[in-house]
Amino acid sequence: MKRLGSLPLPEDPALAPVAVALQEAGHWADIVDRDWRLVYSTDDMLRIVGGLTALAPVAIGEHYFGPAAVDTRLEWRSGPNTIELIRELFTAIGGWVLADTPGGRDRLHDLVHPALVDLVDPLASIIPSPAGSFSAHGTHVGEPVPYFITTVRILDATGRQAETALIMKPAAAMAVLATVAVGVDARHFERMQHVAKAARRPAAILFADLEASSPLARRLPSASYFALGRRLARAADRCVIGAGGLVGRHVGDGVVAFFLAETAGSESAAAHACIVAARALRGTLVDVATRSGLPVEDLVMRFGLHWGSTLYVGQIATSGRTEVIALGDEVNETARIEACASGGRALASKALVERLGPGEAADLALDLNRVVYTPLAYLATATEKARRDAPAIAVCEI
Repeated sequence: MKRLGSLPLPEDPALAPVAVALQEAGHWADIVDRDWRLVYSTDDMLRIVGGLTALAPVAIGEHYFGPAAVDTRLEWRSGPNTIELIRELFTAIGGWVLADTPGGRDRLHDLVHPALVDLVDPLASIIPSPAGSFSAHGTHVGEPVPYFITTVRILDATGRQAETALIMKPAAAMAVLATVAVGVDARHFERMQHVAKAARRPAAILFADLEASSPLARRLPSASYFALGRRLARAADRCVIGAGGLVGRHVGDGVVAFFLAETAGSESAAAHACIVAARALRGTLVDVATRSGLPVEDLVMRFGLHWGSTLYVGQIATSGRTEVIALGDEVNETARIEACASGGRALASKALVERLGPGEAADLALDLNRVVYTPLAYLATATEKARRDAPAIAVCEI
């Protein structure tokens, strides 16, 4: 029986607490009964093999390597989702399956998918043990990636084996995973998963950049300037994430961020969050300057805020990094707005400000009936590129 979405807990009283524990801890895990029929998969397991965009289907009640289970895996976006990878997985843990199969190899021939039958006879005969660990490969964003499987026997109240839990993790050591995870904000990872599948997404856009950074870089020792850049990047990320946004690219001393209408709840909320983040970042510059041993006037940031109605937003994941990218004319226009905001100003487009509802505008102390806008071409600080590419975009200071 194929099931999609969060699964009900197993009815077996020996299994339900195990399923709850694995689910609440966010493990990738499957639970099979003593006949190796799948009885439970955690949401995080279904999410990772669903490519982070949906909970993948699984063949509940079917043999773990039977035709229905294998055919279902072939539908997954990630994980062991090819015949070659499923054969590798069966070769890795097939000895356990064989040890638990009444009737031995002859019976297992009948149970497994036809593409696995030739692997049954070469399986090593094992003596069942309380736990084991195996390596295998899956795919993620189309690339093969290694992972580990730990199999743990689950006993019933009489001490008899009831089922087996298969707990999976990336092949990286926990010390490496902890290093990656320390200091990150889980809320931001959740938002990044939301855009794992690229799509059209209306959003507010924020560009911020340190003004006159080149003279500052020449004046400071390299180590001091590096420390300054790190403090600015961390401050920017905190402000963006705290306001509910997605951190985009860090380029030099600048940051790009997006505030999606669909995650903020409305276009008004997204525009509000963008302005809140810009003001918060500007407010942290005094602390960053103090910690860097610099006069406050040495840290001046330009801010450009704009609205993108037709942005194409998604996530690009490679072996080296994961990044949120947005494509659209409004992204380039935001860069032009930011370049005109010299002197530490924050310039927001009319398209962004007029998306604010009365409540959000009041919270920002903005009177939408009294705002005065100026086309970029008429600003004294207008750059040549702004006059060429976005002369008619009207902006105001926020």
